[in-house]
Amino acid sequence: MEEAVLMEFENLSNRGGVLGAMERQYQRTKIQEESLYYERMKQSGEYPIVGVNTFLSKEGSPFVIPNELVRSTNDDKDRQIRNVEAVRDRSAEALSDLQEAATHNGNVFVALMEAAKTASLGEMSEALFEVGGKYRRNM
Repeated sequence: MEEAVLMEFENLSNRGGVLGAMERQYQRTKIQEESLYYERMKQSGEYPIVGVNTFLSKEGSPFVIPNELVRSTNDDKDRQIRNVEAVRDRSAEALSDLQEAATHNGNVFVALMEAAKTASLGEMSEALFEVGGKYRRNM
């Protein structure tokens, strides 16, 4: 275990440290690779999980992909579109408050917590980038 940790630290160092590795998306790629490996082991049964791929109930695994694609109705789609638009309307004010707090020395944490109730992480990040720019590490 210790060897694996030291090797991972070495990999990070070779990519310019944690920030350099983040810029090259090393951590994200590593997480995706490990997740795919885990899923393959789970699907093949190499990694037994009770109730998922071993010792199943009479109904079988709850994670079996259905044979046919289930499609939503137009009413379902329209309702979901209306829901998304309503959330966007509510998030616009919260994002504006977040920008106001960031530019006028306000409490950004409180504004972030309020914005998080209706806005996505990407929307909050973009709102902050618009008023403060984006940090870029000197190489």
